[in-house]
Amino acid sequence: MGTIESTVSTILLDRVAEWLTNSSLAGDDLETIVRGFCERIAAAGLPIVRVHLTFSMLHPLYDALGFTWRRASGVTIEGFRHSAAGQKPDRFLQSPYYYLLDNNLQHIRRRIPADGPAEFPVFIDLRQERITDYLAFVQPFGDGSVQGMMGSWSTDSPTGFSDDMIDALLRMQNHLAVAAKMAVLGKLANNMLTTYLGGDAGKRVLNGQIRRGDGETIRAALVMGDMRQSTMYAEKEGRQAYIETLNQFFDAIAAPFNRNGGEILSFLGDGFLAVYPCGRHKDPSKIACQAALSAVHQAQARVAELNRERMDAGLSKVSYGIGLHVGNVMFGNVGLKDRLTFSAFGSAVNEVQRLQSLTKKYSSEVVASQAFAGYCGGEWRTLGEEKLRGVRQKVTVLQPHVPAPVLHVEEKFREVAPTGLSEAEQVIMLHRDARKQANKPTVEKFMQ
Repeated sequence: MGTIESTVSTILLDRVAEWLTNSSLAGDDLETIVRGFCERIAAAGLPIVRVHLTFSMLHPLYDALGFTWRRASGVTIEGFRHSAAGQKPDRFLQSPYYYLLDNNLQHIRRRIPADGPAEFPVFIDLRQERITDYLAFVQPFGDGSVQGMMGSWSTDSPTGFSDDMIDALLRMQNHLAVAAKMAVLGKLANNMLTTYLGGDAGKRVLNGQIRRGDGETIRAALVMGDMRQSTMYAEKEGRQAYIETLNQFFDAIAAPFNRNGGEILSFLGDGFLAVYPCGRHKDPSKIACQAALSAVHQAQARVAELNRERMDAGLSKVSYGIGLHVGNVMFGNVGLKDRLTFSAFGSAVNEVQRLQSLTKKYSSEVVASQAFAGYCGGEWRTLGEEKLRGVRQKVTVLQPHVPAPVLHVEEKFREVAPTGLSEAEQVIMLHRDARKQANKPTVEKFMQ
């Protein structure tokens, strides 16, 4: 590569800053902002060959989101899920990011020689990309904020970064931080709502259904599931073990109802309510009910596998009941003026809850209403006629005639500590764990 002029065009970089502003106002997501920013600063003449950026997300499931942009291949993305502390390889304890955090520095700049000793192990990898100069940074999103950005700029220019280039990068870093903060906050709001309310309910709230009484009536196949003898588990196992058992149960039984048109709308103690919205005609109702029944079979197979693992570990089996129904559901905001919940309610919800409770009477894991079974088709066995509170006529209660098919459970329903984490994510977690163990005040300001 030839010699790069050290003069940086402020006009072109101002255009990049303007693009960042417009992208933020348009509500672009973090990936769009990072990808567009990296491509534009490279096009503006900065000899950037590699950019790594990691953002703390304050997501209920994720700690951080990392992006690596390379001039030759574009952007790759890594996500770090919350997990227990993992291994602590020396490579990450000896990284530039850890050095930054441990010494409470905002920047570290190093020239990378083509051969000889490497100050940090990652520099050996950077040499393979012919990188000559490296500038790492920490950028909090405000004093006391637990959100922020950290990363590095790398060049393969033979002369490295000039002072003009470093000045330009620091200025652009501030513009990027503002745009990224807006995207992170927007993503945070979306993440929180979809994690706690569910995908469809979260979208409805984000789209403005935020007043008490906002909502609509929809038709849906309904699934109500509940763990049996939860009080016994709580007393026998203790609080923490019971919570772990409950989470294992939900991972096994509830996950199939959160896909293929279904959505877990709420968790009710040791039970859950799932909905499969559908049209008011026969075919949409049939599709929704069949999707719900298919999910029931998957859930039964997953709980069976969970119970095999629990018995191997000397633990008791988990039992459950599932009620199935179809009907009109009111869907929207209820509660106090300053404390709302977004949920489904109405007679159909009450009926599926009472159907679920009938699994105890009939010693059946799954029962369904005549309406649900009629849409599904197939073979069902009539269990009896029941008078449900609030329903004038007796309801025919049925169960699937044949046992649930044996399914191959391809996915494990317990979270496994991820591998292949980005360097920044590893370092942040290592630094945090080391500080906790030493009982010292942490120096990082944005990754808690």
